[in-house]
Amino acid sequence: MFKNYCIIAWRNLLKNKITSFINIGGLSIGMAVTILIGLWIWDELNYDHYHTNYDRVGQVQQYETRNGNTETWPAVPLPLGNDLKNLYGNNFKYVAMASWQGNHMLSKNENHLNKNGIYIDKEGPYILSLDMVNGSKNGLSNPNSILISESTAKAFFGDADPMNQSMKIDNKLDVKVTGVFKDLPYSTTFRDLKFIAPWDLYKTSESWLAEAATDWSNNSFQCFVQIRDGVDFASVNAKIKKARYNRLGDRNKKFNSSIFLHPMKDWHLRSSYKDGVQSGGQIEYVWMFAIIGVFVLLLACINFMNLSTARSEKRAKEVGIRKTVGSHRSQLVGQLLCESVMVTLIAFIFSIMLTTISLPWFNKVADKQMHILWDNAWFWLIGLGFNIITGLIAGSYPALYLSSFRPIKVLKGTFKSGKLAALPRKVLVVMQFAVSVSLMICTIIVYKQIQYSKNRPVGYDRNNLISIMMQTPDFYGKYDVLRAELKKQQAIEEMSESSSPVTGVWSNNSGFKWEGKDPNTDSDFATIWVTAEYGKTVGFTIKEGRDFSREFKGDSSSAIINEAAVKFMNLKDPIGKIVRWGDGPGAPALTIVGVVKDMVMTSPYEPVKQAVYLLTDNNVNVINLKLNPEKSTSASLAIIEKVFKQLIPEAPFAYEFADTEYARKFSNEERIGNLAGFFTLLAILISCLGLFGLASFVAEQRTKELGIRKIVGASVFNLWALLSAEFVILVSVASVIAVPVAYYYLHDWLEKYNYRVAVSWWVFAGAILGMMVITLSTISFQAIKAATTSPVKSLRSE
Repeated sequence: MFKNYCIIAWRNLLKNKITSFINIGGLSIGMAVTILIGLWIWDELNYDHYHTNYDRVGQVQQYETRNGNTETWPAVPLPLGNDLKNLYGNNFKYVAMASWQGNHMLSKNENHLNKNGIYIDKEGPYILSLDMVNGSKNGLSNPNSILISESTAKAFFGDADPMNQSMKIDNKLDVKVTGVFKDLPYSTTFRDLKFIAPWDLYKTSESWLAEAATDWSNNSFQCFVQIRDGVDFASVNAKIKKARYNRLGDRNKKFNSSIFLHPMKDWHLRSSYKDGVQSGGQIEYVWMFAIIGVFVLLLACINFMNLSTARSEKRAKEVGIRKTVGSHRSQLVGQLLCESVMVTLIAFIFSIMLTTISLPWFNKVADKQMHILWDNAWFWLIGLGFNIITGLIAGSYPALYLSSFRPIKVLKGTFKSGKLAALPRKVLVVMQFAVSVSLMICTIIVYKQIQYSKNRPVGYDRNNLISIMMQTPDFYGKYDVLRAELKKQQAIEEMSESSSPVTGVWSNNSGFKWEGKDPNTDSDFATIWVTAEYGKTVGFTIKEGRDFSREFKGDSSSAIINEAAVKFMNLKDPIGKIVRWGDGPGAPALTIVGVVKDMVMTSPYEPVKQAVYLLTDNNVNVINLKLNPEKSTSASLAIIEKVFKQLIPEAPFAYEFADTEYARKFSNEERIGNLAGFFTLLAILISCLGLFGLASFVAEQRTKELGIRKIVGASVFNLWALLSAEFVILVSVASVIAVPVAYYYLHDWLEKYNYRVAVSWWVFAGAILGMMVITLSTISFQAIKAATTSPVKSLRSE
């Protein structure tokens, strides 16, 4: 019997080639989208699972309440690590203090390469469960040791044994290779990590760390832990909550600092906090794409249902004869479901092909390194189940509908499907286009939000602005000679140095006081140290007062603030006002000499924080260069590289364009927008495939009616309008449903951003109009073809 089902199903597929093509094509695309989204979700949900003890590893974070706002951040004070070990040690298997992960210059003889690395306690390799190729995880016990990745070992030593080889970090710290670990996979937080150096080495390499060792107000470090077996994060959080608060002086206790552990399993998916409470993160997009995947597959299933039921009259006699000769309804349902499952199996094969072809592009857009799990039995079992479920969903309604026909009416020729029979099809078409219109509206708003933030005035000129990290001591003390030589060779307009790049703030400080300050207000400022030429280099805009100048010797005690600071400090006439930093008679007094337009240095989606710019000669980390616009970029960079190689031969010449760095701030939203746009296009394509098939069926069904109308004087336009009207009405109904659904979701999504675009009415109108155009374009071919057919052919059988 099953064999007969399969033979009949295959014959029906070959007999109705156009319908089969639309069904298989739509289901193939729908399945391919679902597989891609499934792979993406799998990768997201398994992020950081490479680390063996990911469910017991956490990062120490804290939240404080300042000026009524509770802020959460991962930076902690240096002495916290010892307290966690000594006072709460029975809760932890490992505690490791760490620096911030970043680029450093590694050297071996004349080979200098920038590599991403971190300084961490000797327990760090155990917490990260590194897979050691050479050496052991205990390799950081020696303070002058280093663990390097396989790729780093290959870059420096080729096929030679790297163990016990001498290297240098930032051209100042001598270390010996004590271990080589496998490069971490792409789906981990530490995926860029290429070397690990001992925390004890870091503490002796920087003079300011001696003071930080006992300073509970200096939040400049990271701390990673692994909790012991038998305890959970909630119980540990309750115990360590006041670990920092109890060590603070009375002045800082007012911020109510609370320590907690952020589990590694939540680092990637649940990293957002609002008012001290976890408020989501990447998990929101996981749910969003899961819903999109379900809906796209549902659209393909709807196509199958619609086309199968629409062609019911053509199979009515077959069903009637089968019932007459003794077939039970259950047998008919089985046969029709067998056809459906066969279609989905064929579609699944094509969907695997489509997925394989599109996966490299998808990986690039999604910033992933995914692959089809060919050797994973679960993948194929889930795929098989996925096929059967899809086949049953797509075929259930047609099977139940067709098997319900009464054989007497069918064989007498009195069976007609009637208007009510078309109602379920219309409902399904409305569902299809409601989903498509909703996705189109959402995609437009995501794009507008990104563009709105990109076009936000940033307060400085990113064009031809590059930055060079001062990674080694060789960079320091060369400012004047570098600047003079580069200007002499006309490679740059201006040069400056600063403590932070123009696209980031690396230091925030409190303790500022000024006349009229509310004693209950915490004065936390973004703090940027700069050289005198900083303003001319980055092109910030002076709103009041003046810029720093070498001509004013007193500028070492001057300050420039931004517009946000003027508002925060409630200053009506800021120029000349005195700001004191710290307590006691020795606290420096700073005179405000200028106010600059707000510079967007951190998140482009957030308000600009109050900032103070201070003049310095030594507290700098970044060289900023404004290229000469009268020279080509390549020519200027060639001159700059040559000068740097002459004056700083030990350091590699590595630079970043400010506009490139700024563009990275939008990378996540752009990825989400591109993926949403791609899936929206496929959803519309699937809907249009189904619409084309339905339009073909309707035109065929109404052939004689159109012939009569043409004889009595109807024009081609009249007939086109007649056939199109029904579908336009269905799209209109779908739009009425889609608009409030899309608005509700978008309003909730945009609430995450302080700097957000307004949801304009024209977005909805444009999406609806666009869908109308797509609908009319899809059905017009069949409508015009039917309208231009000669009535002689249409009425020949009469």
